[in-house]
Amino acid sequence: MRDDDVDQPTASRRDYLRATGGLAAAGVVGLAGCMGGAEAATGTLATQVSDQPGAISDFETCVVTIAGIWVKPGTAEGDEESTATATSTETESDDEDDAREYHEFDEPQEADLVELQGDRTALVDEQELETGQYAFLQLDVTGVDATLADGGEATVETPGNAPLKFDQSFEIRAETRTTFTADFTPVRRGQSGSYGLQPVAKETSVSYESTETATSTATETSG
Repeated sequence: MRDDDVDQPTASRRDYLRATGGLAAAGVVGLAGCMGGAEAATGTLATQVSDQPGAISDFETCVVTIAGIWVKPGTAEGDEESTATATSTETESDDEDDAREYHEFDEPQEADLVELQGDRTALVDEQELETGQYAFLQLDVTGVDATLADGGEATVETPGNAPLKFDQSFEIRAETRTTFTADFTPVRRGQSGSYGLQPVAKETSVSYESTETATSTATETSG
């Protein structure tokens, strides 16, 4: 089976994204320079999307456009102190956003959630990231084109028009393909007639596969 974002005449959307993600990128470059230019180890992150039921039966099509992903290096809050009470403040949220890294796709990718029900998934991108722990992943959803089963149009948005966030930690390992399956679905908002995209935590998953094993298997099959 399958989170964000006013017209600015002097700056394009890509300029904005590069500006907001610049701090994280600059930090990485600066660290590499202090280490004498040594290249950091990387691994592959494969992002795919899927869709659990929700209100998807209301739709004939529900095509989501995704322009990139945000990831946050480090462990998720509470990983080390699971009994601690998480307190969310505006300041903490700002700090969290500043720590993210943005990875824009070469081209925006589209996925029709109607076609991704059950166990079906769609690969939207693969990126090389530095090895290490990551606290969460966000999808940069730039648009949703939806048609209801009765032929009418529907308004489908991400919560607060912000990136669609999946609070699932994951790890990037050297010579390993990390597959992050982001599961989300449209949910009807009361009697308003509009819908909001909502992550499905219990269906969001992460798996790992050695790229050496995958390469070996492919070679044997082709031989």
